[in-house]
Amino acid sequence: MTIELAINIDQVKGFLAKDEAAALYNAALELSPQAPVLEIGSYCGKSTVYIGTACKKAGGVLYALDHHRGSEEHQLGEEYHDPDLYDDGAGLMDTFKEFRKNMRAADLEDTVIPIVAPSGLACRGWHTPLSMVFIDGGHSMEAAKTDYQSWASHVMPGGILAVHDLFPNPDEGGQAPITIYRLALASGLFEEIEVVNTLGLLRKL
Repeated sequence: MTIELAINIDQVKGFLAKDEAAALYNAALELSPQAPVLEIGSYCGKSTVYIGTACKKAGGVLYALDHHRGSEEHQLGEEYHDPDLYDDGAGLMDTFKEFRKNMRAADLEDTVIPIVAPSGLACRGWHTPLSMVFIDGGHSMEAAKTDYQSWASHVMPGGILAVHDLFPNPDEGGQAPITIYRLALASGLFEEIEVVNTLGLLRKL
């Protein structure tokens, strides 16, 4: 299936394989008419474009949650630091300007609702059921567990919990995402649908 996007996705900064993007798009296309979708960890909006485009096509909405200060690996001196996204005046990463530019170029400003806040703060008082939650935020154990504990309970029955960057072998990548993925399975509240590359999809029972 060809996914038609209103933006050249190769010009959007981010870390998402095409097969993973297609899986997220298809899930959002199926589920977003039932309830909103939430993405945790938008960065510059690569995954947001795919999920948001599916939501737009289906008449749904996407909440894009990110503090826009970068994850651990994006900070000054770290492996994935991008100096173009560093605010010298504030001495902090700031990806929100780039994110907004990409949402405008992708014609998604009427579909994507940005939430600029830490995950643990944004969940306070949240009562809206979600058809899909995509976790791709900070990869420290603390950040990943906060994302899981804050949002997994809001996935409606039949909805999807998606977790990015699953690496069974510790030599290939950090273990926080696969740890929360295994926690979800062990809870008995989710069943595995499939793993696409490093993206795991679970169905809420």
